[in-house]
Amino acid sequence: MLRNAFIGAAAGAIGTVALNVTTYGDMALRGRPTSTTPAKIAGILASKVGLPLSTQGVGSHDEVAQNRESGLGALLGYVNGLGVGMIFGLLQSRDDMPGLGSAVGIGLAAMAASDVPTVVLGVSNPTKWGVSDWASDLIPHLIYGVVTVAAYNTFAKRTSPLKRTRGFFK
Repeated sequence: MLRNAFIGAAAGAIGTVALNVTTYGDMALRGRPTSTTPAKIAGILASKVGLPLSTQGVGSHDEVAQNRESGLGALLGYVNGLGVGMIFGLLQSRDDMPGLGSAVGIGLAAMAASDVPTVVLGVSNPTKWGVSDWASDLIPHLIYGVVTVAAYNTFAKRTSPLKRTRGFFK
């Protein structure tokens, strides 16, 4: 069980890299700006727990606070990607290797894990998003799901390197 959790977290990390590459590639191709949503969520959460992000204290929104919000927002994305991957790993049995359906499901789960707090905290309203906005959110998350499942399957099929080697470490 713990092994599956670690494999899932590692697979989620690889999926997160794929999601980020897809997102940054989209930004480069279309010339669109980076999303401010993760930073806004980080700022709201920090405020709710009383964590001052500014050198001026809670409530101040200087450049230091903006930089910390940006960094924390990015870290929340990694927590999401690794966390969803870990949960995915915990839910896997040893016998069945997940397929395309699982990839879509995990991609949508990761999307929900990032979008639900956005809605709950009032940062964004997906009902007002256009097709381009939905595509910018959906496609990278589906790629996350495909890459995470592929990485999980690759890692889960392997045995220990010490067990696979013939002649060494017998």
